[in-house]
Amino acid sequence: MNTYRQRLGKWGEDLAVKYLTQKGYIILARNVRTEFGEIDIVAQRGETMIFVEVKTRTSQDFGYPESALTPQKKSHLLSAIQAYLQKAVSEPPAWQVDILAIEREKGKEPLIEHFENALTE
Repeated sequence: MNTYRQRLGKWGEDLAVKYLTQKGYIILARNVRTEFGEIDIVAQRGETMIFVEVKTRTSQDFGYPESALTPQKKSHLLSAIQAYLQKAVSEPPAWQVDILAIEREKGKEPLIEHFENALTE
């Protein structure tokens, strides 16, 4: 059974894929599971592999969507990326982590904020 949070997360990820595709990104994978956690979207733009973390919120009651990426979650995400890269056929020449923060308020168009190269190792 899908919970409201799961449905909201999937909606946000679907919107993120549409947004990234319109920006010229090639989507390589979605919801990649590793022993350290999940990578929402793996994409490519040019020679750079982009690991995208999507954060979706319906209000700012608990802060901005991007603030939900705590230091512990960042650590898990970077570990998941390293695990993904170790299993890859060949490591990309460059990679980065982007965050897509999506705000969905009732009756309004969704607001998407794209933070490129948001994390460093």
